[in-house]
Amino acid sequence: MEERIRSKKLIGKILISEETGKKFGVIGDIDYVIESGELINLVLAEATPHTTSLNLQADEKNRLLIPFSAVKSVGDFVIVSEKDII
Repeated sequence: MEERIRSKKLIGKILISEETGKKFGVIGDIDYVIESGELINLVLAEATPHTTSLNLQADEKNRLLIPFSAVKSVGDFVIVSEKDII
C-alpha cells in the first residue's frame, strides 16, 4: 500500500535533481488550487546557485517555482526530474 504524505510535510525538505543529484534548495511553500486541492508548484525558500542556470519561473516575491508535475518521489528528500522542469 502506498504511503500518503501531507503536503505541509514537504515544507523544509531539500529538493534534489533525479539526473544529477544536485540540490535545488529547500521547499518553503506550496502553490495549490484552493477549490480542488491540486498542487501546482513547490516554492523554493533557499535556492542554490545551481537553480540560476535553469531559467525557472519566479513568483511575485521572486522565489523560484518548481512544477509539482516534476516530482518523482518524496522521502527524506524530494526528488524532481530536471528534464520535466526545463
